[in-house]
Amino acid sequence: MENSLTIALARQTVLGRQMDVIATNLANVNTASYKSEHMIFKEVIDQLDDGTLLSIVHDVSFMRDLSEGPLTNTHAPLDLAIHDKGYFVVDTPDGQRYTRHGVFRLDDQGRIVNTEGHAVLDVGGAPISIPPNGGNIVVTHDGTINVDGQPIGQFKLVDFADEAALSKEGNSLYNPGAQTPQPAPDTEILQGMVEGSNVSGIVEMTRMIDTTRAYQAAGRLAETEHQRILDAIKALVSTA
Repeated sequence: MENSLTIALARQTVLGRQMDVIATNLANVNTASYKSEHMIFKEVIDQLDDGTLLSIVHDVSFMRDLSEGPLTNTHAPLDLAIHDKGYFVVDTPDGQRYTRHGVFRLDDQGRIVNTEGHAVLDVGGAPISIPPNGGNIVVTHDGTINVDGQPIGQFKLVDFADEAALSKEGNSLYNPGAQTPQPAPDTEILQGMVEGSNVSGIVEMTRMIDTTRAYQAAGRLAETEHQRILDAIKALVSTA
């Protein structure tokens, strides 16, 4: 295969995967606490048998934008936003998972759970239950839960040495892998607030347009090279 065709194909392959990432970001522009992702590219220099150097681009990893999303006031007592760093701890069938998606509710047992019904844990690692007939729920900045003026527990808040290494799972949950969560005593909780997605729809749409144009340009390069090869073959045949 000609070098230009190899380069064009490699470029289109990478751009196709980049389009998938952009589409995922756009699909989550309204998902609470969602963190946008971007591809990391690297130039790979390959030397052919004839000594020619061939420059090909490869996608080597993803970068997650960990910046805080915009905060929206909902006034709901179990809508909680984490300001700055930190994660809530959720008990799932697969073990403890971590999330910034603080849209919680009470289940039929009076436990505070996430949108999937998994219990949110307190500082002791136990589910948090609201007493029967409990009235006004107030959550202070340090995560202490007060019901009718009486403290009944405190949310467990943790952080990680390398947030970017957290593995994303469904429903806004993260798997720490081999990392050990650390206490986050300085994390601030805002009651009646929800952290929105940090995806910028305008930025992602612009990236989608640029990616589409680059993909089309690589396709035109491949078509031009293909036609050049056909013309060369025809010329050789006609002079044979």
